[in-house]
Amino acid sequence: MKKWTREIEINAPIDQVWQLIDGSLTDMQKIMPDIISNEPVKKTKKVVGSVYKQRHRGEKGVQEYESEILEYENRPDYKLLKEEFNLGNLFVMTRTYELKKIDTRNTYFTYTSTNDPQKWLLKLFLIFANDKIVVQFVNHVKQVAESEN
Repeated sequence: MKKWTREIEINAPIDQVWQLIDGSLTDMQKIMPDIISNEPVKKTKKVVGSVYKQRHRGEKGVQEYESEILEYENRPDYKLLKEEFNLGNLFVMTRTYELKKIDTRNTYFTYTSTNDPQKWLLKLFLIFANDKIVVQFVNHVKQVAESEN
């Protein structure tokens, strides 16, 4: 399993950044333009345990998978969303979005992504994987959130 974590300060209110992560499909597409759909399959009262069917446009066409919410908090000064999905029976992926309110206009964003390869050959591939995509994603979230501020 490979894990990457990146943190960044965003010059935007916590609720504005949160809306990009836990808002409508249109909001999500601002930071994840390859997401085509995000339909609920099972919703729970506490959000944890909810499952969403997502469609994602990738290099190899459209992929469909179910994403389960593993952790969820939505407080005024702290927000957390952790989801897990199986991508094409190749990787079990976990994404964690954590927001901490610095003040009324600034937010501290931590993003963690883990990839657990399901085939031995992919484990070799991950040895050489770097954090480029995670760094690009964190910087993109910052740019989008600040441009809307």
